[in-house]
Amino acid sequence: MGWFPCSGGRSKKNPLKKQLTDQNPSAATEKHKLNNSFDKKKEVSKDGSTHIAAQTFTFRELANATKNFRVECLLGEGGFGRVYKGRLESTNQVVAIKQLDRNGLQGNREFLVEVLMLSLLHHENLVNLIGYCADGDQRLLVYEYMPLGSLEDHLHDLPSDKKQLDWNTRMKIAAGAAKGLEYLHDKANPPVIYRDLKCSNILLGEGYHPKLSDFGLAKLGPVGDKTHVSTRVMGTYGYCAPEYAMTGQLTLKSDVYSFGVVLLELITGRKAIDNSRAAGEHNLVAWARPLFKDRRKFSQMADPTLQGQFPMRGLYQALAVAAMCVQEQPTMRPLIADVVTALTYLASQTYDPEAHPVQSSSRLAPATPPRARRDTMEKKPNGVEREKAKGGTRNPGQASDP
Repeated sequence: MGWFPCSGGRSKKNPLKKQLTDQNPSAATEKHKLNNSFDKKKEVSKDGSTHIAAQTFTFRELANATKNFRVECLLGEGGFGRVYKGRLESTNQVVAIKQLDRNGLQGNREFLVEVLMLSLLHHENLVNLIGYCADGDQRLLVYEYMPLGSLEDHLHDLPSDKKQLDWNTRMKIAAGAAKGLEYLHDKANPPVIYRDLKCSNILLGEGYHPKLSDFGLAKLGPVGDKTHVSTRVMGTYGYCAPEYAMTGQLTLKSDVYSFGVVLLELITGRKAIDNSRAAGEHNLVAWARPLFKDRRKFSQMADPTLQGQFPMRGLYQALAVAAMCVQEQPTMRPLIADVVTALTYLASQTYDPEAHPVQSSSRLAPATPPRARRDTMEKKPNGVEREKAKGGTRNPGQASDP
């Protein structure tokens, strides 16, 4: 695996080393760990470059790009800070600009980790970091713009006029997100634990192409004979693996659990945590686990907004993958590579609602056929015709049923 700097990067002196590490000793420690871990990879980079592969921007450039951070340019707001849509004057490129909340003590470390991680890691299912700004006390990150927003925007609390994701698109998103995670776990060396996989961190490009974003909490995985990384528990409630939440012991299987929660959200349309639901249904995994034990209830778990337009076999298989991912014991969870194999297959099985009957959410058998089909005449084995419509009368002269 090679490391490639972004093309078109400027030759400005990198301000991260002094400005960030002087202000935040923990950031300096993290930078040292990351640099040591990736030194060997830097040495074999095709162009021999060892500098951080991202452009540097002045605060003025990014203020101009966002029209001085006007409200109408605001795309969203999270724990890190606000994200704005902007246009770089130098290249006319549309970008997303994340501005660090200067009151956040954790922000400097997350900022540094994200710059380093996304400068060294490149994959079609990871968001592309274009550059950053470390002017004075300003901390900003510049990413490629993802025009369809986050998966959360298309899955939860949709306005009535917004189109629901169909089954094929959901499986495509799940497979792509899994491939991004597989790259971090299996292709990166040392492996990277994402630690904050959730619907709001899966961004969507044209054609609903998914990319993992927000790497501020990412950690380098265990190497050698180590089985885990001990760290402060961080992440989002509802997505954290139980063993990590209880002990702070982080492994690659912690990410697999989080992915299982996201897959369940895609299948069921439910949120990871939803306190507006009935008692016992607030936590998605807790609600799903009893249902996993009874195949007759699988169809009840499908998102009602799909209106029965999904392949029953595909639903079973997707739920089986999700059930394995959210196993309480991490050793019982699959490797992400196996998840990718299963979901890539499911995504390749294009479902055509016109060619298949609508599935019922209350039973395993297909739903009652459309009225037009119910009212057609059906040949019985002895050649006698009868009306299938309920309560229909026998035709004049029709023989009695045998």
